[in-house]
Amino acid sequence: MSDLKISKECSDVFNNIIESRRSVRFFREEMPSKEAIGDIIRAGLLAPYAAQAVDENEYFRKFIVISKNSEKMKEIAEITKNKVKIMSEQLKSQMDKNLYLKEKGESFSKRLELFANKGVLGIGTAPYYIVVAEKKGIPPVEQQSLAHCLQNMWLKATSLDLGFHLVSATAQMGEDKDFCEILGINLGEFGLNGCAVGYPKEIPHKTSRPPVSEVIKWID
Repeated sequence: MSDLKISKECSDVFNNIIESRRSVRFFREEMPSKEAIGDIIRAGLLAPYAAQAVDENEYFRKFIVISKNSEKMKEIAEITKNKVKIMSEQLKSQMDKNLYLKEKGESFSKRLELFANKGVLGIGTAPYYIVVAEKKGIPPVEQQSLAHCLQNMWLKATSLDLGFHLVSATAQMGEDKDFCEILGINLGEFGLNGCAVGYPKEIPHKTSRPPVSEVIKWID
Protein backbone atom coordinates (compact mmCIF):
# COMPACT_ATOMS: atom_id res chain seq x y z
CA MET A 1 0.00 0.00 0.00
CA SER A 2 2.84 2.39 0.85
CA ASP A 3 4.47 1.93 -2.56
CA LEU A 4 1.15 2.53 -4.32
CA LYS A 5 0.63 5.73 -2.35
CA ILE A 6 4.09 7.01 -3.26
CA SER A 7 3.48 6.11 -6.90
CA LYS A 8 0.21 8.06 -6.90
CA GLU A 9 1.87 11.08 -5.31
CA CYS A 10 4.69 11.02 -7.86
CA SER A 11 2.19 10.71 -10.68
CA ASP A 12 0.22 13.72 -9.40
CA VAL A 13 3.39 15.82 -9.12
CA PHE A 14 4.44 14.81 -12.63
CA ASN A 15 1.01 15.70 -14.03
CA ASN A 16 1.23 19.10 -12.35
CA ILE A 17 4.65 19.77 -13.89
CA ILE A 18 3.44 18.82 -17.37
CA GLU A 19 0.34 20.97 -17.05
CA SER A 20 2.42 23.91 -15.75
CA ARG A 21 4.93 23.79 -18.60
CA ARG A 22 4.95 26.97 -20.70
CA SER A 23 7.06 28.53 -23.44
CA VAL A 24 8.46 31.71 -21.87
CA ARG A 25 9.49 34.57 -24.16
CA PHE A 26 10.41 37.28 -21.67
CA PHE A 27 12.84 36.87 -18.78
CA ARG A 28 13.90 38.81 -15.70
CA GLU A 29 17.49 40.02 -15.33
CA GLU A 30 18.09 37.81 -12.27
CA MET A 31 20.50 34.97 -12.98
CA PRO A 32 19.50 31.43 -11.92
CA SER A 33 22.11 29.59 -9.88
CA LYS A 34 24.64 27.39 -11.63
CA GLU A 35 23.35 24.56 -9.44
CA ALA A 36 19.87 24.95 -10.94
CA ILE A 37 21.29 24.99 -14.46
CA GLY A 38 23.29 21.88 -13.59
CA ASP A 39 20.10 20.14 -12.43
CA ILE A 40 18.43 21.00 -15.75
CA ILE A 41 21.39 19.66 -17.70
CA ARG A 42 21.42 16.50 -15.60
CA ALA A 43 17.80 15.91 -16.64
CA GLY A 44 18.83 16.31 -20.27
CA LEU A 45 21.75 13.95 -19.86
CA LEU A 46 19.36 11.27 -18.61
CA ALA A 47 17.18 11.50 -21.73
CA PRO A 48 17.27 8.57 -24.19
CA TYR A 49 19.60 8.65 -27.16
CA ALA A 50 20.16 6.65 -30.34
CA ALA A 51 22.35 3.89 -28.93
CA GLN A 52 22.41 2.04 -32.26
CA ALA A 53 23.58 5.14 -34.12
CA VAL A 54 26.60 6.08 -32.01
CA ASP A 55 29.38 4.36 -30.14
CA GLU A 56 28.13 4.03 -26.55
CA ASN A 57 31.70 4.31 -25.28
CA GLU A 58 32.03 7.79 -26.74
CA TYR A 59 30.81 11.00 -25.13
CA PHE A 60 27.73 11.42 -27.32
CA ARG A 61 26.11 14.54 -25.83
CA LYS A 62 27.55 17.93 -24.87
CA PHE A 63 26.02 20.98 -23.19
CA ILE A 64 27.41 24.47 -23.72
CA VAL A 65 26.02 27.16 -21.41
CA ILE A 66 26.49 30.78 -22.50
CA SER A 67 25.75 33.50 -19.99
CA LYS A 68 24.01 36.67 -21.09
CA ASN A 69 26.95 38.56 -19.57
CA SER A 70 29.56 36.73 -21.63
CA GLU A 71 31.41 38.57 -24.40
CA LYS A 72 30.89 35.44 -26.53
CA MET A 73 27.12 35.96 -26.31
CA LYS A 74 27.42 39.06 -28.49
CA GLU A 75 29.31 37.10 -31.13
CA ILE A 76 26.84 34.22 -31.02
CA ALA A 77 23.87 36.59 -31.25
CA GLU A 78 25.34 38.25 -34.35
CA ILE A 79 26.26 34.94 -36.02
CA THR A 80 22.77 33.46 -35.51
CA LYS A 81 21.12 36.71 -36.61
CA ASN A 82 23.07 36.61 -39.87
CA LYS A 83 22.19 32.94 -40.37
CA VAL A 84 18.49 33.64 -39.90
CA LYS A 85 18.76 36.52 -42.37
CA ILE A 86 20.06 34.09 -45.00
CA MET A 87 17.27 31.63 -44.15
CA SER A 88 14.69 34.41 -44.46
CA GLU A 89 15.97 35.44 -47.89
CA GLN A 90 16.05 31.83 -49.09
CA LEU A 91 12.49 31.22 -47.91
CA LYS A 92 11.21 34.36 -49.64
CA SER A 93 12.87 33.27 -52.87
CA GLN A 94 11.24 29.83 -52.62
CA MET A 95 7.86 31.37 -51.80
CA ASP A 96 8.04 33.48 -54.98
CA LYS A 97 8.21 30.25 -57.01
CA ASN A 98 5.78 28.13 -55.00
CA LEU A 99 2.21 29.30 -54.42
CA TYR A 100 1.50 26.65 -51.78
CA LEU A 101 4.62 27.61 -49.83
CA LYS A 102 3.72 31.28 -50.19
CA GLU A 103 0.29 30.64 -48.68
CA LYS A 104 1.39 28.35 -45.87
CA GLY A 105 4.75 29.91 -45.09
CA GLU A 106 3.75 33.55 -44.75
CA SER A 107 3.58 33.51 -40.94
CA PHE A 108 6.92 31.74 -40.58
CA SER A 109 8.51 34.07 -43.10
CA LYS A 110 7.45 37.12 -41.08
CA ARG A 111 8.88 35.57 -37.92
CA LEU A 112 12.20 34.87 -39.64
CA GLU A 113 12.30 38.43 -40.94
CA LEU A 114 11.71 39.75 -37.42
CA PHE A 115 14.56 37.66 -36.03
CA ALA A 116 16.80 38.70 -38.93
CA ASN A 117 16.23 42.35 -38.01
CA LYS A 118 16.17 42.19 -34.22
CA GLY A 119 18.04 38.99 -33.35
CA VAL A 120 16.94 35.49 -32.38
CA LEU A 121 14.60 35.41 -29.40
CA GLY A 122 16.33 33.82 -26.40
CA ILE A 123 19.90 34.53 -27.48
CA GLY A 124 21.02 37.45 -25.35
CA THR A 125 17.50 38.12 -24.11
CA ALA A 126 17.57 35.40 -21.41
CA PRO A 127 20.11 34.87 -18.61
CA TYR A 128 21.36 31.65 -20.18
CA TYR A 129 21.43 30.23 -23.68
CA ILE A 130 22.14 26.48 -23.63
CA VAL A 131 23.26 24.66 -26.75
CA VAL A 132 22.92 20.87 -26.73
CA ALA A 133 25.14 18.96 -29.14
CA GLU A 134 24.33 15.36 -30.07
CA LYS A 135 26.89 13.20 -31.88
CA LYS A 136 25.81 12.33 -35.41
CA GLY A 137 25.55 8.69 -36.40
CA ILE A 138 23.93 6.20 -38.76
CA PRO A 139 20.97 6.42 -39.05
CA PRO A 140 20.89 10.23 -38.62
CA VAL A 141 18.48 10.53 -35.69
CA GLU A 142 20.31 13.12 -33.60
CA GLN A 143 17.45 15.64 -33.76
CA GLN A 144 15.02 13.06 -32.37
CA SER A 145 17.41 12.44 -29.47
CA LEU A 146 17.77 16.18 -28.92
CA ALA A 147 13.98 16.52 -28.75
CA HIS A 148 13.87 13.98 -25.89
CA CYS A 149 16.75 15.77 -24.18
CA LEU A 150 15.18 19.22 -24.39
CA GLN A 151 11.82 17.92 -23.20
CA ASN A 152 13.50 16.54 -20.07
CA MET A 153 15.26 19.86 -19.53
CA TRP A 154 12.03 21.80 -20.06
CA LEU A 155 10.15 19.75 -17.48
CA LYS A 156 12.99 20.05 -14.97
CA ALA A 157 13.14 23.82 -15.48
CA THR A 158 9.39 23.99 -14.87
CA SER A 159 9.78 22.05 -11.62
CA LEU A 160 12.34 24.68 -10.50
CA ASP A 161 9.99 27.58 -11.37
CA LEU A 162 12.30 28.64 -14.19
CA GLY A 163 11.19 29.81 -17.60
CA PHE A 164 12.23 27.89 -20.71
CA HIS A 165 12.15 28.75 -24.39
CA LEU A 166 13.19 26.54 -27.30
CA VAL A 167 15.67 28.30 -29.57
CA SER A 168 15.00 26.17 -32.63
CA ALA A 169 17.23 28.27 -34.90
CA THR A 170 20.13 26.53 -33.15
CA ALA A 171 19.40 23.41 -35.23
CA GLN A 172 20.62 25.30 -38.31
CA MET A 173 24.00 26.21 -36.80
CA GLY A 174 25.76 22.83 -36.84
CA GLU A 175 27.42 23.62 -40.18
CA ASP A 176 28.46 27.16 -39.25
CA LYS A 177 32.24 27.31 -38.75
CA ASP A 178 32.30 30.39 -36.51
CA PHE A 179 29.48 29.15 -34.31
CA CYS A 180 31.05 25.71 -33.81
CA GLU A 181 34.44 27.30 -33.12
CA ILE A 182 33.01 29.35 -30.27
CA LEU A 183 31.35 26.24 -28.82
CA GLY A 184 34.55 24.24 -29.11
CA ILE A 185 33.09 21.44 -31.23
CA ASN A 186 34.13 20.03 -34.58
CA LEU A 187 32.28 21.41 -37.58
CA GLY A 188 29.57 19.02 -38.78
CA GLU A 189 30.23 16.37 -36.11
CA PHE A 190 27.19 17.14 -33.97
CA GLY A 191 23.53 17.88 -34.45
CA LEU A 192 22.56 20.97 -32.46
CA ASN A 193 19.56 22.43 -30.74
CA GLY A 194 19.14 24.88 -27.91
CA CYS A 195 17.07 26.68 -25.31
CA ALA A 196 16.92 29.84 -23.23
CA VAL A 197 16.53 29.58 -19.46
CA GLY A 198 15.84 32.15 -16.76
CA TYR A 199 13.23 33.48 -14.37
CA PRO A 200 10.07 34.38 -16.29
CA LYS A 201 9.01 37.99 -16.40
CA GLU A 202 5.44 36.80 -16.86
CA ILE A 203 3.72 33.41 -17.01
CA PRO A 204 1.93 32.78 -20.32
CA HIS A 205 -1.67 31.65 -20.23
CA LYS A 206 -2.45 27.97 -20.35
CA THR A 207 -2.91 26.65 -23.89
CA SER A 208 -6.19 24.82 -24.41
CA ARG A 209 -6.16 21.13 -25.26
CA PRO A 210 -9.08 18.92 -26.28
CA PRO A 211 -10.33 16.20 -23.93
CA VAL A 212 -8.54 12.87 -24.26
CA SER A 213 -11.82 11.29 -25.32
CA GLU A 214 -11.83 13.41 -28.49
CA VAL A 215 -8.36 12.46 -29.69
CA ILE A 216 -8.04 8.80 -28.74
CA LYS A 217 -8.98 5.82 -30.86
CA TRP A 218 -9.05 2.37 -29.28
CA ILE A 219 -8.33 -0.72 -31.37
CA ASP A 220 -9.08 -3.76 -29.21
